Amino acid sequence: MKYSVEVEVGGRPLIIECGHVARQASGSVMMRYGDTVVLVAATKEDRVREGIDFLPLSVEYQEMSYAAGRIPGGFFRREIGRPSEKETLTSRLIDRPIRPLFPKKYAFETQVIATVLSVDQENEPDVVALTGASAALHISRIPFQGPVAAVRVGRVNGEFVINPSSAQLTASDINLVVAGSHDAVVMVEGGADLVSEDDLLEAIETAHKAIIPILQAQDKLQALAMEHGVNKDEVVSPSSDVALTEAVAQIAADDMRTVMTTPEKMLRKERKKALKKRVIEELTAGGELAERRQEIEEALSDLEKRVVRQMMIETQRRIDGRRFDEVRPIKIEVGLLPRTHGSALFQRGETQALVVTTLGSSSDEQKIEALAGETFKSFMLHYNFPPYCVGEVRPLRGPGRREIGHGALAERAVKYLLPKDGEFPYTVRVVSEILESNGSSSMATVCGASLALMDAGVPMQDAVAGIAMGLVKEGDHVIVLSDILGDEDHLGDMDFKVTGTENGVTAIQMDVKIAGIDREILRRALEQARQGRLFILGKMKESMPVSRDRLSPYAPRVVTIQINPEKIRDVIGPGGKVIRSIVAETGCKIDIDDSGRVVVMSPDGEACDQAINKIKKLTEEPEVGQVYLGRIVRITDFGAFAEILPGVDGLIHISQLEHHRVRKVTDVVKEGDEVLVKVIEIDKDGRIRLSRKAVIEKPQPDKE
Repeated sequence: MKYSVEVEVGGRPLIIECGHVARQASGSVMMRYGDTVVLVAATKEDRVREGIDFLPLSVEYQEMSYAAGRIPGGFFRREIGRPSEKETLTSRLIDRPIRPLFPKKYAFETQVIATVLSVDQENEPDVVALTGASAALHISRIPFQGPVAAVRVGRVNGEFVINPSSAQLTASDINLVVAGSHDAVVMVEGGADLVSEDDLLEAIETAHKAIIPILQAQDKLQALAMEHGVNKDEVVSPSSDVALTEAVAQIAADDMRTVMTTPEKMLRKERKKALKKRVIEELTAGGELAERRQEIEEALSDLEKRVVRQMMIETQRRIDGRRFDEVRPIKIEVGLLPRTHGSALFQRGETQALVVTTLGSSSDEQKIEALAGETFKSFMLHYNFPPYCVGEVRPLRGPGRREIGHGALAERAVKYLLPKDGEFPYTVRVVSEILESNGSSSMATVCGASLALMDAGVPMQDAVAGIAMGLVKEGDHVIVLSDILGDEDHLGDMDFKVTGTENGVTAIQMDVKIAGIDREILRRALEQARQGRLFILGKMKESMPVSRDRLSPYAPRVVTIQINPEKIRDVIGPGGKVIRSIVAETGCKIDIDDSGRVVVMSPDGEACDQAINKIKKLTEEPEVGQVYLGRIVRITDFGAFAEILPGVDGLIHISQLEHHRVRKVTDVVKEGDEVLVKVIEIDKDGRIRLSRKAVIEKPQPDKE
């Protein structure tokens, strides 16, 4: 039986329908927002997945080409293969706020699939899909402890806008996706064009107010589902063996405190491993607990978390001895790679990123096929996380969700400070290789990317830095941590990344592992992040205060000129003959778009100039008063036609051939002759009048 709820969001109705489609899933909803329609299905297997220490949840988001009335490209003409970057990022966006809302030690394989069925190019399907995931879980038997909902918030002309349209987003200086529960914010993701922390806080609060009616609608929908006999599965809380927990603590508590105050990551890891081995050997020596190895490891993990958090509260110090607001030591080296266009090594504590910038032409732009149509991207930032950076061995594969997500965050952080369109005629690719990792590698990427771009001579508006914040909340104790370690991320309650310049924020990403955080914690974290960011920027500017004033000698030279679009065919020539000859003669790479923008690229500056001169000659337009060397192409009784530019000719009237009266045109010029002529008139129809006598000396009368 079909039933639905409706709520107004951003001035438009959001309709959530269920009970009539995908009925064999554990829970499914059809989300309608304008003409954007997303189907979300959540399914749980009854089989418990044994022997795992993580939540077996997978989230998939897929955009179908038919949703926008398109047929997919490629040989197979169907949606196959790897998901697009947009699909991957949206899958992560949905996963992050719902994952913490499953019961502890939940071990049933669960999958959420969101499929975009229709899109109207005005209402973005990503936030609709996120809300739909919560709704599908909320009305199902799955013991999901929601609901949550999400909206996008922008700011146009100083006014906040909920779920702005595509046109409004273009004019907006804020683009945030905010997810929240009834009580608090649970996730923030997005970018801003140098916006203050206070303004961001206000934007997040505005978004949370808009979320509340959506949550109420989901609760209403769940009540309707219960009326139709859908009740939540009983949640069986995992029983803890108090005796085992105490036995583990008695053996390991003191040593765990020593282990978790070891500043060096790899040494701490080795000591933790040795402690685990000793505890397991002691507890299983008698044979009684031999089959409970996993429970012992879980008890050790819980002990580690309790010890670290309690230690912070008691000593006001962290694992590596730092104050809560202290940033790790920073080391910077720029220009270290001799043949790349720009490079920087950024190290903060035991996290190290080698970042490289490469410059290319417009033909190197990335073509993106999406539901909105084809677009081209001239700035790309890629993040690589090889296994050796954390002392592991595993096969190398293509970028996973983590790599794509971290790269997108760093790209968003930096792009606001790049030259505006047309000011720097290069396609720019930045690659971050994480060489060592102990927390905040994405923020090290932001800092390294800024330095590498400036080292390459990209005229950045300002340097950009990033910092990752953490949170430990125990009762009334609230500790905000700056520049978190990997263990502090794992054992803490929040991962909050903030990037920006001295003048404002450019990107933000927040994930919360507890029920949510209130305004005061948010405000405190943002201010502490600002202080940390300013400290890091100071260190960066000591190494690279401004962008270099010249490009690397190994970087290509790119020159851009604008020609009359009607002249494009003259440059290309029949079958591309003309442009191929210029490329062959000069060795340059030449791109021409439909607007008449010509980009010439070559490692050799002289070759660039040579190609530009040839193109200018092909596309030059005659000007009144200019003198040209013309070639006579046709003779008539009333004058001669001379070609003064390729494909451009004008008439030399018989009266303009000589200073004296000419009886016959061929007495002065013949076809094939080259003569200097001056343009004396171009009429409204584009006809050109030339004069030969205007450029030859008038004979002087004989003196007696």
